[in-house]
Amino acid sequence: MTYNVQPGPGRGTYILILWLPREERMAVGRLGTFTFPAGTYVYVGSAMGPGGLAGRLRHHRRPVTRPHWHVDYLRQRGVELREVWGVEDDTPSEHEWARQLAQTAGV
Repeated sequence: MTYNVQPGPGRGTYILILWLPREERMAVGRLGTFTFPAGTYVYVGSAMGPGGLAGRLRHHRRPVTRPHWHVDYLRQRGVELREVWGVEDDTPSEHEWARQLAQTAGV
């Protein structure tokens, strides 16, 4: 796994690059059941609470026993965390980052 952020105790925004080796059909909390094709997935999140980026990324590196965030449901199914990108900043930027990534989908 590649870490392109040195997570400290500060708050920030991060991106997880995930690899799902095979198609999976799964329930995702209250959102319902979905089929996820094999391939690369990108998750954008922010860490504005206690523990900052270091705490949040520690959560994403551990095995999932009880899903908390939607990405945790995918992580329970053998997804590989390949890269982590992020920046420490007191302003949550995940919505802007996600919007920009969505504009480049399929590129």
